[in-house]
Amino acid sequence: MKKFYKRGWHHTKTRGKETLVTCTFCGRKVPKYKTFPVRKSYRISDPLLKKELGARSRYGISLSQSKSYACPACARHRNIVRKKRNKS
Repeated sequence: MKKFYKRGWHHTKTRGKETLVTCTFCGRKVPKYKTFPVRKSYRISDPLLKKELGARSRYGISLSQSKSYACPACARHRNIVRKKRNKS
């Protein structure tokens, strides 16, 4: 299920310039505290390969993991998060 979020962003650094991160999807430069981290991993799901690898592959072996960041607009567009509805 998608997480709700509210625009309660706050700065994480007390002084200096905020860390800028590039959005993976649109390429926009956004301050890191406004972005949503997205983790992607690739697993072996082939039953024959799992059987050959043995018991240690019971839940699947993760081949690679990558962490990327999505800006608020891309996070809403790609259904990573959704905006909380107001009841007013």
